[in-house]
Amino acid sequence: MSIRSHIICETLPKGKLAIIIVYVDDIILTGDHEEKIDLLKKLLTKEFEIKDLGNLKYFLGMEIARSKKGIAVSQRKYILDLLNEIGMLGCKPAETPMDTTVKLEESDGSAPVDKGRYQRLVGKLIYLSHTRPDIGFSVSVVSQLMNNPTEKHMTAVIRILRYLKMTPGKGLFFQRTTKKEIEIFSDADWAGLVTDRRSTSGYCSFV
Repeated sequence: MSIRSHIICETLPKGKLAIIIVYVDDIILTGDHEEKIDLLKKLLTKEFEIKDLGNLKYFLGMEIARSKKGIAVSQRKYILDLLNEIGMLGCKPAETPMDTTVKLEESDGSAPVDKGRYQRLVGKLIYLSHTRPDIGFSVSVVSQLMNNPTEKHMTAVIRILRYLKMTPGKGLFFQRTTKKEIEIFSDADWAGLVTDRRSTSGYCSFV
């Protein structure tokens, strides 16, 4: 393909980037070398019928907003569409994504639920956790119960959705800064799993 050879042959100054991201027929161009980004646009226009939509605002369910302070990434519309799809748009919001007094087990004695529906909901929550680290732990717990979901497991999934109803606009914020330090925080719950007494570790990295 001629565009590929053109792009490969073009070199960038040291420390500069021009990145092309493709998902089916959606394309993102980004980087810190405007001349090369403009060149990529011309090459793409020559090879394909494309439309330049300007600065990135929406991509695969993710909303991007820019300001002088930085860049915010959220999935507000994705969350509201999901709640509407499953009839929970008017549900009672929850202040936390999980009830800390409840310990989930694979076999808890409660009635089984629709396995396909459970897996679809958890799959959507996994995608949401890309911009919502606050639901990361809760989603990791319910995703371990995909094989034989029960009413108790589904209640935990519904709790996460109720929490999202309360906080649909939350997301990631990439602050404009010259700070280059990396900060990492970690913690563990020490034998928190009721089945095998294993600990669950968690960490947050700030770049």
